[in-house]
Amino acid sequence: MEKLKKRWGIDSNWQVIVIMFVFSVTGYASLLIAKPVLDLVGLSQETTNPWIYRPLRILLIFPCYQVLIVLFGWLFGQFKFFWNFEKKMLRRLGLGFLLK
Repeated sequence: MEKLKKRWGIDSNWQVIVIMFVFSVTGYASLLIAKPVLDLVGLSQETTNPWIYRPLRILLIFPCYQVLIVLFGWLFGQFKFFWNFEKKMLRRLGLGFLLK
């Protein structure tokens, strides 16, 4: 845990636990949100070819995750950490222009 605290620039073990919890909740929530959104636009898993449906769902999960990680980070009192994490991730993906 000390390695993570040093790498992330945080002080307590409690923060590490909260951050790990936020990562897990965000991943699960983004999976849950993607399916109803696709259903809303008329693409259900039962009626759409899996070769179309699954890549679309994966592409939809990414932006959901980006928004939710900052939201859940804020809800659990770790907004600064997750906002910095988000900015770093977007820059690495070449999407840093979205932050301007």
